[in-house]
Amino acid sequence: MKHRYLILIGLGLLFAAGSQARAQSSELSLDECRHMALDCSNAAVKARLDIRAAQYQKQEALSEYFPKVSAFSLGFKALNPMIDMGIKDIFGSNDFTNNLQNIIDSYAPMVGVTPRVSLMSGGYTAGVSVLQPVYAGGRIVNGNRLASLGVEAARLSGSIAERKLMGDVDELYWELVCLQEKQTTLESALEMIAMLQRDASAALEAGLVTEDVLEELNYQKNSLESSKIQLRSGIVLAKMNLFNTIGQEYSLIAGAASSRKPFIDSLAVKLPDEMPQSPENYYSDPDDIASALEESRLLELQVQAGKLQKKMALGEALPQVAVGAGYSYSQFVGDPRSNLTAFATIQVPLSNWWKTSSKLGRLQTEVEKAESDREYLSSQLSLKVRKSYLDLTTAWDSYTLALEAEDMARSSFQRQEVSYKAGMTNASDLASTRVKLRQQEDKRIEAESDYFKALQIWKELRKATNN
Repeated sequence: MKHRYLILIGLGLLFAAGSQARAQSSELSLDECRHMALDCSNAAVKARLDIRAAQYQKQEALSEYFPKVSAFSLGFKALNPMIDMGIKDIFGSNDFTNNLQNIIDSYAPMVGVTPRVSLMSGGYTAGVSVLQPVYAGGRIVNGNRLASLGVEAARLSGSIAERKLMGDVDELYWELVCLQEKQTTLESALEMIAMLQRDASAALEAGLVTEDVLEELNYQKNSLESSKIQLRSGIVLAKMNLFNTIGQEYSLIAGAASSRKPFIDSLAVKLPDEMPQSPENYYSDPDDIASALEESRLLELQVQAGKLQKKMALGEALPQVAVGAGYSYSQFVGDPRSNLTAFATIQVPLSNWWKTSSKLGRLQTEVEKAESDREYLSSQLSLKVRKSYLDLTTAWDSYTLALEAEDMARSSFQRQEVSYKAGMTNASDLASTRVKLRQQEDKRIEAESDYFKALQIWKELRKATNN
């Protein structure tokens, strides 16, 4: 029995611990969301792999500077000697060779030789060679420069992908913040309506108000409850979008939640501590920002890469010079022997000038196209930066207007509240004023979120001038 009680107590403790874990809430800041997105994002991982591949390609191009070392070996055994000849094979068949052949056949066994010569029935050779390029038409130097541009281009592309990812995270983060703030104002309005319902019920029993006032309050409460359901669905969907982007696991069912997969309602985002400041506090010259962006540098790299490719194509038509040395050890005829050689090679292409000329013309056209793209897209980048600051100022103006409207709605509500307490207005009028205040609060929240999103985009662009 004692063991059974211990087991029941242990299960109860585990259940309580699980319930407590599900009940604990966790808030994520914007910086935490960004770091989590960088760790799990496929775009960020792909960018890092592209940089690594470009670095390997640079090492590959660097190896062209070093000598090329190769080893070789050959061995064979023939069924019949590859060289087998006698006197008749050399001088032909005639009386002289016949007599000479008879003499050799008679005396050759006496001196220990054969009347025929047999060679190359087997043999082997092995060696090593070293070839050092001296001049390759500039292709080695330009190839290494092109590989270095590839590494830089991969890093710039990774920065652009990271900036885009941060923009997506910021968008989802501020959307969730906006919905959470709206939920706060909605709960406040519902509390106010509930209080007025209690007052109206007491006044109805005392015969001070009609049932129409209570029905109006019930209607407004039902309307707010309906908005609460829709807002709850929107918050869950916004959380799912954000958490899927940053790699945060979650559970949609409270009973299935765990420490690794917490219940989605227990996860939230932190509200920003800073208050919005006017755009003038973040201003930088748009042209300086546009010229410092990674996109501008990529456009320049595209032009440089085109010029280097043209130089490499020209190098294919120029002479190529190399020096080398080799060592070999072989045995085919007689005793084994070794040999050491030094050599130089000069290769001059003679028949590819027409093809090379056409290729150079094509590559020069590509360079001019890249230069044209650079000029056009640079102006587009400048326009994009200017538009970003314009969006920032527009969002600020919308925020200030929404803030003024909220202040006026709050003042109206406070006056109505004073009149209600003095018995000069009824509960339904006060509730209507509170609902209008809530609407203005929601508009202010939306405008504030829009401004923070526009500000975050501007800060990301502005960050390029500090790199």
